[in-house]
Amino acid sequence: MKISWQKNMQFCGHTDSGHDVVMDAAPEVGGENQGPRPMEMVLLGLGGCTSIDVMMMLQKSKQAVTDCEVELISERAESIPKVFTKIHVRFHVYGDDLNEKKVARAVNLSAEKYCSVSKMLENSVELTHDYRIYSPKS
Repeated sequence: MKISWQKNMQFCGHTDSGHDVVMDAAPEVGGENQGPRPMEMVLLGLGGCTSIDVMMMLQKSKQAVTDCEVELISERAESIPKVFTKIHVRFHVYGDDLNEKKVARAVNLSAEKYCSVSKMLENSVELTHDYRIYSPKS
């Protein structure tokens, strides 16, 4: 992976899997708001990692998931470095006749065992998670 400066406070991340992501800073620090902030990318990485885990487990357990959204609620330290101090991961899982025990198991296994981003953050951030189950969206 590598990061290339574009202009001002804008950088492009080039991944080993062949994808590019533009990151930028806020206008008040010289950015142009042309991409997510690096700390937002950390949250996106966590949300993406745990979402993939949960969907893989729910699909393997034959759950009829019609949609899955993950809400990430975070708090950061007041002083520099403004690291994350708390992150709450809330799953919103939609589907027909979803088995609550299977959803709970998938969410817990991702958080406690499988999600490498969760495991990386768990010693420095208060990580919590929960889920909500809904009927399919109409």
